Amino acid sequence: MDKNCKLSKENKNMPTLLALRDITKQYANTLAVNHVSLEIPRQSIFGLLGPNGAGKTSLIRIITQITVADSGEILFDGEKLRSEHTSQIGYMPEERGLYKRMRVGEQLLYLAQLKGLSAVAARKKIGELFERFSMENWWKKKVEELSKGMQQKVQFIATILHEPKLLILDEPFTGLDPINADLITEEIHRLRDNGATIIFSTHRMEQVEELCDNIALINHGKKILEGKVIDIRQQFKKQEFSIRFAGMWKLVPPEWLHVKESHSGEVIVNVSQGKLPNDILRAVINDGIQIVGFNELLPSIHDIFISLVKGDEHA
Repeated sequence: MDKNCKLSKENKNMPTLLALRDITKQYANTLAVNHVSLEIPRQSIFGLLGPNGAGKTSLIRIITQITVADSGEILFDGEKLRSEHTSQIGYMPEERGLYKRMRVGEQLLYLAQLKGLSAVAARKKIGELFERFSMENWWKKKVEELSKGMQQKVQFIATILHEPKLLILDEPFTGLDPINADLITEEIHRLRDNGATIIFSTHRMEQVEELCDNIALINHGKKILEGKVIDIRQQFKKQEFSIRFAGMWKLVPPEWLHVKESHSGEVIVNVSQGKLPNDILRAVINDGIQIVGFNELLPSIHDIFISLVKGDEHA
């Protein structure tokens, strides 16, 4: 078997599409990226999070080869990142880059051909996406005639036209109403299911929990957290539980159980380390309280983000 063919097949079986190894980038006196290493799993949605000025945009610009890292290495699909990989990457920046006086169809046709599609293939793909996004009559519209949300849809289509292996989306839902946000969400899932790997950068943590499989949190140019969303929420849990009950709450709690909040038919309790859910249930049932619902409460990604960033600010 040809060695290059064998290597290509091995690369496609690798669990990681993009690997950043000890990346640094400095601008004047600012260390924007401070020895960051990341593993972006193949065919996943990866959330790149951080406050403003954390270094996210610097990392994205290095991945897309807009700028070059001062040190470190990036592997794309098992190969050292090089200029030829640009055609396999789609980047939707937060600052939009559409030509406002150009007609939508002509602009998308031009951008698709820049990414290597033939005019015939580009027209076919644009037609399919226009139909999927209910944009059939947009071909002759000028971008400046569109609302911010409509321009966002055009920008998204421009980013995915060439069916990139790696898709980088920076705040893709800005300006979208709920219906169009759902359309974009469905398309992101469809792209992932069809093999794309997606880096998703946003400040809206509820979208992270809805969309992302894995996340990394960057602050002051450093990576301070990385992992699967569910694992991270488990890691930061606070031994809190919701108990829904019928009748009156009459429990005299043992010293290891504390009532944090109380509502009609529900209490939120916090328990000491080492205590198990069965210990809580036993204490409540033994006092004659009828339980109708019981579940552990995990912290949201929003709460984890706030606590870690604030803690990092005062470290």
